[in-house]
Amino acid sequence: MMTDQTMVPPPELTILMPCLNEAETLGSCIRKAREFLDRHQVAGEIVIGDNGSTDGSQKIAADLGARVVPVAERGYGAAIYHASLAARGRYIIMGDSDDSYDFSKLLPFLERLRAGDDLVMGNRFLGGIRPGAMPFKNRYFGNPVLSGIGRLFFRAPVRDFHCGLRGYSREAFLRMDLRTPGMEFASEMVIKAMFQEMRIVEVPTTLDPAGRGRPPHLRPWRDGWRHLRFMLLCSPRWLFWHPGLFLGVLGGAGFLWLWPAPRHFGNATLDIHALLLCAVAIILGIQSMSFAILAKAFQVSTGLGREAAIFRQHLARPFLFEHGLWIGGLLLVLGLAGVASATAAWEHQDFGPLDPSHSMRTVIPSALAMVLGGQIVFSASLLSVFCLNLQRRDPAANQSDEFYQ
Repeated sequence: MMTDQTMVPPPELTILMPCLNEAETLGSCIRKAREFLDRHQVAGEIVIGDNGSTDGSQKIAADLGARVVPVAERGYGAAIYHASLAARGRYIIMGDSDDSYDFSKLLPFLERLRAGDDLVMGNRFLGGIRPGAMPFKNRYFGNPVLSGIGRLFFRAPVRDFHCGLRGYSREAFLRMDLRTPGMEFASEMVIKAMFQEMRIVEVPTTLDPAGRGRPPHLRPWRDGWRHLRFMLLCSPRWLFWHPGLFLGVLGGAGFLWLWPAPRHFGNATLDIHALLLCAVAIILGIQSMSFAILAKAFQVSTGLGREAAIFRQHLARPFLFEHGLWIGGLLLVLGLAGVASATAAWEHQDFGPLDPSHSMRTVIPSALAMVLGGQIVFSASLLSVFCLNLQRRDPAANQSDEFYQ
């Protein structure tokens, strides 16, 4: 027999607030959220993700009819994540509980969610930032720079990456598979939404000065670095590929220029020492680009990348390992041939002293070829392992592919 509780349909909206010692402002935020639900006749609930408050915030929330979700794992992201898991609403709108956002003005967020958008971001720069609401360095340096990097790295249509007021569907939240417990959770949400090709929009919102008297939990430099670090780790192209390409091209150009003979600049002479440094630059550059490919393959194999189709078409193939063996093996053979040639020249000198400026022009390229050959073999092997998860026997695929022959 069904009880009355099981017959109650789930609410349409959950208004979620992370909380850590917000007794001064939490009551005001809950009352505004309740006003919004009543005024617009929205079936909703108010959930507080409490991160271990010791100032009585839990009792304030319970007395005002909010549901308190205790979260033992510390951190802004952890509080939101676990409270979102406990939310019953089809849609979730989250906002800081320091009274800097007006929870009575959530209709634009709910309307966009009802229209089918997966993630609705508030934009404080469009809606207005009250005097004293945001520190100068955050408003004119930290937030614009990090938001610009986010748009550059991930092509996200978001100009305020770190707005604390945003809405998302429960289904979108589960698909994002969010992991970070700290402030970088705000960036992770946008990045994961982009990886999943979700619909993201911004709506104007206002930011008021926080109503509490104590200092904020936010630490601008530390938390800013955590946001930047997370963006870099999620973007192998900018962390590995572009720096590696620059280093490899620069080293390769210098190597080709110095290989035939020493080069002179006035009283300075660039010889085998500079040639060796150029070889090191090539090795580091190729290694960095290999890391970029491996990192992207790992992202795609775990469902975090948007380029899955490209990887399946060009990389996730059963003969990838053999290609790496052939190319790497050829470089290894060329390197060994160079070493044999240098040894023969040494033998011709009865294994006596050699002119380093001459002999090292054979030894250094030979060593470079062997190192690059080994790198290619090892990287191709690991890439093949990552791409095993990308191989799909799609009956509708092109049957002329070598995989099916």
